[in-house]
Amino acid sequence: MVVVNALVQGILLGGVFAMAALGLSIAFGILRVVNLAHGEIMTVGAYIAAIALSRFGVSVWVSLLVAVPLLGLAGYWVQRAMLQRALRIGELAPLLVTFGIAIIIPNVLIELFTTNKQAIPTGGLAVSSISLVEGVNVGVLPLITMAVAVALIAATQLYLSKTRNGRYMRAAADDWETLRLMGVDHRRVYALAMAMAFGIAALAGVFFGMRQGGVTPYDGQLAVLFAFEAVIIGGLGSLWGTLAGGIVLGVSQTLAGVVSPELPLLVGNLVFLAVLMFRPTGIVQSKVAV
Repeated sequence: MVVVNALVQGILLGGVFAMAALGLSIAFGILRVVNLAHGEIMTVGAYIAAIALSRFGVSVWVSLLVAVPLLGLAGYWVQRAMLQRALRIGELAPLLVTFGIAIIIPNVLIELFTTNKQAIPTGGLAVSSISLVEGVNVGVLPLITMAVAVALIAATQLYLSKTRNGRYMRAAADDWETLRLMGVDHRRVYALAMAMAFGIAALAGVFFGMRQGGVTPYDGQLAVLFAFEAVIIGGLGSLWGTLAGGIVLGVSQTLAGVVSPELPLLVGNLVFLAVLMFRPTGIVQSKVAV
């Protein structure tokens, strides 16, 4: 029963990994940009939620209404003012820009808030659980996280396939020059896609902070590692692949934790390397732009 419990917990842990990976998958699938600052954007989202909680006394759910739009707006202007120019220079230029952002953000957060952990209290939600069978309990917060992750992926898929802007994003991923000839400003389309990626990253950051009870300036370094691994395990540019990759990563970590509490990170990394060696295209090979 211990193994079954670890398996269930791993599947639910995969929800938060998938949520973190979704924004990364959108940025790569549409813009072909590997956002090295993705984890730091998640951290900023968690900090905004923590500030809203401590200074204004709002609930964590209301804080999402602040963090997600703010980071979405930031993503729009980061793309328009910085990444769009970098894309004209060459493929490596956006990578260097996001690397620079990833260095700047933690240092700014330390200057503003020190290295102390900023609490993101969730009240009784953090300890609430549901008993499935004897010996197998699932937390309410992980269940909510998984439900939000699945709903977010489904909503993003529908947005890309059913809306005009979504179709523009898919077209821009395939051939932005043709899209421009049709009279559509591809720069605005790219900026909207990056706004989505930043907003989703902020949402994932808040859920990460809720699981950990708070956030520190350097939490993004581990978060972006999990996000990258989930994206690559699931398949680059695949939306539902992020969920599959997150679940595989989560299950591997929780099962390893049954053996030893020191093994989860190691085993997760080994699973990631195994996928790179034997199935480098990932579990799911469809692309976000299709």
